[in-house]
Amino acid sequence: METNLRVMIVDDHEIFRKGLAMVINKAKNAKVVAEAGNGQEFLEVIEKEKVDLVFMDIEMPLMNGIEATRTAMEKHPGLKIVALSMFGEEEYLQQMVDAGVKGFLLKNIGKDDLYRAMQLISEGKNYFSEELLQFFTRKYIQPPKQQQEQSDVNLTKREHEILQLIAEGFTDGEIADKLFISQRTVNGHRASLIAKTGSRNTVNLLTYAIKNGLVQM
Repeated sequence: METNLRVMIVDDHEIFRKGLAMVINKAKNAKVVAEAGNGQEFLEVIEKEKVDLVFMDIEMPLMNGIEATRTAMEKHPGLKIVALSMFGEEEYLQQMVDAGVKGFLLKNIGKDDLYRAMQLISEGKNYFSEELLQFFTRKYIQPPKQQQEQSDVNLTKREHEILQLIAEGFTDGEIADKLFISQRTVNGHRASLIAKTGSRNTVNLLTYAIKNGLVQM
């Protein structure tokens, strides 16, 4: 995890914010430097406080997480925002992805998974709670009688292999070990996959891959 990762939590439930902050502050090289109870307050804070990573609730008063994320990413494209979700809010996740989040976590995430998410996102990667990723699978894989969208993107055999492993949650380093190639090569294939599919990031890439039947889930 990058040194002194400055974290902000945006959620309208104070008890949840304080509990999450307590866990994050116990992590190595990470500190919660700001909190906000809604999207409007968040936008005001980030103009005054340097923040690296934001955990963003979706449904909040005054301004929700979708609008707040979209506005923040337009002004601060380097900001890393992660959606916080509860079961029942899955329909909003696509909108959060389109707004520019780096991943999405269930609010009941365990400490170890939270730290892993912070580690990966601080390194410029993405993280998605497995249960929420399964939502996209259910959403886009159609019943047999319906016609699923077909992609006209031509991927190499190696790109298909790497895309499948990305969908299964493996990191670039783990993929490199599995395929006996360098991590730099994996990074190059990931960049190629994102470019070929017209995606902005890995979250968009996985959404595209599931929607077009490019991976087995």
